[in-house]
Amino acid sequence: MVNRAGIIAKISKGTKMDQIYLPKIRSGLNTGEYVLIQQISADEMTGEKEKTAKSSKPIFYNLKYLEPIKMQIIEKVFEIIGRESPENIIITGSFLEKGFNFNDIDVLVISNDTNLSNLKKEIEKATGIPAHLIVMDNKTLIAGLSSDPLYEMMLSKSVSKKKVIFNIKRQMNYKLLDLNLLKSKTMIDNFEILNGYEKYYFTLNLISILLFINNKKISKKSVNNEIEKLFKISVKAIKDNMAGKGFFDKYKEIYTKTQNLIFNNIK
Repeated sequence: MVNRAGIIAKISKGTKMDQIYLPKIRSGLNTGEYVLIQQISADEMTGEKEKTAKSSKPIFYNLKYLEPIKMQIIEKVFEIIGRESPENIIITGSFLEKGFNFNDIDVLVISNDTNLSNLKKEIEKATGIPAHLIVMDNKTLIAGLSSDPLYEMMLSKSVSKKKVIFNIKRQMNYKLLDLNLLKSKTMIDNFEILNGYEKYYFTLNLISILLFINNKKISKKSVNNEIEKLFKISVKAIKDNMAGKGFFDKYKEIYTKTQNLIFNNIK
């Protein structure tokens, strides 16, 4: 259990030394820091349990570790947006990847109040990080998850204020998929002038659509694995702009294949 002072944990009996185990996903208490262990009374423990029960813990999806400083940022974002009582708040994107190689924090707010987008500046001021704030109602979210592979991939790794039900039945909207596929045509028209991260983004979009049509599981990990399998090149090499002519030829082949699958099903 986490409180403002630190973490309350139980002493476990060890072979030579008794031990205290701390959860890996926590706010503060970084590895290597010195801490003070202090005994608390049963009454204090009961009060702490009551406080913890009242404050809901963030829900993690496909996330094994998150740096403590990121947890503090997420809690601050939840606090700011939570004042407006939205249905849910979901953190997604590169912010959740290990390390600090991210440009902004992606925040999905489930609410009927579109004015919540005004909270963007307040989040940026409080955290010092640019915020990408998307506000939509629950109906739009469900529709997106059922018909758009990018929604499914976006939420495959996330942290939410409340539990999200991901058991959504897919609906193939081939016209929408065709529009999404057009983004990836940019690669064919501008391959030589794109940087590595742009090439990776268009490839990610293309392969996620192909997997979606073939009714395969979509997550950042599964799409990255499929990219490396099909192109025989690592995702890191693509981001480092080391993809050459062989990659480009294979990309055009897969793009044409995916486009034909869509065209054959558009009524």
